[in-house]
Order: sequence, then structure tokens, then C-alpha cells
Amino acid sequence: MGSAICPTPVLEGGVISWLQEGCLLASCTMFWVKKTRLLVLLALQSLVFLLLFQQLYSPSHSPGLTEKSSPVHVLILSSWRSGSSFVGQLFSQHPDVFYLMEPAWHVWTTLSSANAGQLQMAVRDLVRSVFLCDMTVFDAYMAQGPRKQSRIFQWETSRALCSPPACQFFNRESIIPQTDCKILCGKQPFTVVEEACKSYSHVVLKEVRFFNLKTLHPLLTDPSLNLHIIHLVRDPRAVFRSRQHTEQELMRDSHIVLGNQWDRITREDQPYHLMKTICQSQEEIYKAAQVLPDSLRERYRLIRYEDLVKDPLTQTSNLYEFAGLPFLPQLQTWVHNITQGKGMGGHAFYTNSRNAQDVAQAWRRSLPHDKVIRIQKVCKDTMKLLGYLPVLSEKEQRNLSLDLLSTLEIP
Repeated sequence: MGSAICPTPVLEGGVISWLQEGCLLASCTMFWVKKTRLLVLLALQSLVFLLLFQQLYSPSHSPGLTEKSSPVHVLILSSWRSGSSFVGQLFSQHPDVFYLMEPAWHVWTTLSSANAGQLQMAVRDLVRSVFLCDMTVFDAYMAQGPRKQSRIFQWETSRALCSPPACQFFNRESIIPQTDCKILCGKQPFTVVEEACKSYSHVVLKEVRFFNLKTLHPLLTDPSLNLHIIHLVRDPRAVFRSRQHTEQELMRDSHIVLGNQWDRITREDQPYHLMKTICQSQEEIYKAAQVLPDSLRERYRLIRYEDLVKDPLTQTSNLYEFAGLPFLPQLQTWVHNITQGKGMGGHAFYTNSRNAQDVAQAWRRSLPHDKVIRIQKVCKDTMKLLGYLPVLSEKEQRNLSLDLLSTLEIP
């Protein structure tokens, strides 16, 4: 008897039908059972591969578009004229980041009769709400009636408010100049701010109106937040020099910082009292961070402005890694160009191309030595703690080849 020829099976209603007659039923059954198992195994492997591919490469898992993962919240904590606008832009221009510059400005301008200490809780509550994309918090600090997104302080510094879904004139991945954004996106309704915020994987806020870490402790331990703090400090002598150039713009804030002392201090002494308060606050924040539990301390990062401008690409990469962001090629190019320009920059409050290292050293050329000596006395402990070396003579001050930064072991 010749060998039976087993026909090809087809599925009809889940039953294998044989298309030819005369096959040996037993041998054919064994043959097709083995073959069917192999086909099922291959089909399962293909299905698993497809699911893994979709999991890894689908747009829903691209940075900035994740819906199920918790957003990362980053607070850039600093003081006036410390380079915080520049650091803010490092994050603002990232396509995965929703950024706002100093939303607490609204608290201070609305409640300007109070002092800085009295405003801390209101500032903290506003910051928490903004981190959670609840923009109704601004209702208490803005006039009622129809609003545009342009009512937010320095809104045009936020690339997220200059690109979809907030504004359709620019691509979400583009580096967007704030002057162009201000012209084209100023009439968008206020509701787009919350909509935009919810579409990003990272929410970053820059604030100069916190004076201690104790106020922020509830945010660090808040389970609804994934808070990371970048603490930016700068040489007090450079801060003092920059504040002198923006004295009028900072007048209201200075008045709030000094509070009742304002009228009891001579105009000549006011800048030094302000610097004393600023230095003490930066020192207090740094010391308080060192005694946090390990689980919280790892979410605090100190950076000196001088270290950042000396090696901007490496330091920016470190900041992005701390926040869980990729350092994209277009951002690498932008960071290089913005820090390797010429001159001192065109505007005190704008981030534009300049020679960043020259800016960091400007106080050594232009600040009178007697003022430097006085600042060093006022901020002596802070300078020592943060690794800023004093100059002992005017000759040392003017000698730019003399490095005034000591190695700082940053945990």
C-alpha cells in the first residue's frame, strides 16, 4: 500500500476539513497535530514580538507624550540675578517640558503689603497647584473677566505656551525666541495654559521667592508630586553687581524682602542688607538639604552658575539626567551658541547669545574694590560654604587668571 497523501487543512467554523479522500487517518492526524502546534507557537511568538515592538516604539511611549506615567516636577530654586533665567531656558526649550518663570510674582504683586516670610505659604500653595496643572489658582491673583494666557508673568519665556496645543504658529520641537512668541501667541485664551501643561511629561518652575527649605518640605513629601529641586547659586559679588544694574526693576521685591527694615536703613546700606538676607537664605537652603533623609536628598541638586558657564554642555547634560530628560542634538547646539557669543547680552532679563564666562567675571572688572570688600564681609560664611574665594587686594580682583572657585564636593 502506498503512503497516504495528507491534504492541506482549512479552518471552517473551528473544524479541520480534509479536501482529499483516501488518506490514512492516524498518520495524518499525528502529522497535522505536530504541524499545527508549530504554527500556533510561531503565531504566539509573532504576537509577543509585535506587542513588545508597540510597547517600546509607539508614540505613546515617547518622551513628553506618556499618559499613564506620573509627570516629573522640577523646581529651579534660586535668587534674583543669579542666572536663573538662563537655567530656566535650558529647560523651557526642551520639547518635553512645560515651563513657567516665577509664577509667584503674582502672589507678591497682589499681596505686596506683606513681607517675604508672610507670603511663603501662599507662594508654596500656588506652586503646588501649578505643578498639578491646576491653573484656577491664578483666580485669586488676577482680575475677573475674560483672560488671555498673556496675563501670566513672563509667559513668552515658556516655549510650551508658544507651541501646540497653546499656540499653533511654532513647532513643539523648535527653539522659539520669546520676542517672536510675544508677537504671535499673545491672544490665546487662558484655558490653553492648563491644556498645554497636562500634555507634558515634565513641569518645571523657576522661583526666586523661597528663602528656606522648610517651606518646601511638604512638597518634597507630597505623594501627588514627583518633586526635584535644582538649587542654583552664584558668587554674591556677581549678584551684587547685577542687582545694581537692575535696581529699579527689583525695587518692589527688595521692599518686600526688607519689610519693616526698609525705612530704617539708609539708601546706601539697603543693597548690603538685601545681600545679607539673600546669602543667608542660600546658605540655609544648602545646609537644610544636607540633613534630609537619603530618599529626599537625592532629589536635591546644587549647581554653581560659574561651573555651569565654564562647561555648559557637560553641566546641562548633568541637569537633564537629574530630571530624567534626554539632551537632544538641537539643544546641544543651542546651549553652545547661547553661551559662546560675544558681549554681555542685549537685555538683563532676556536669555540671548553672550559670552557667558565674561558675564560671570564682569564684577571683577567693574565693581569698585571697596564694595567687593564689604560684600565679602556680609556674605563671608556663605562664600566659604559654597566655595567662593575672597580677593585680598584690588590687584587680585582684577587678575582674571586667578581662579576664585574652590572645589566643591556636591552630594
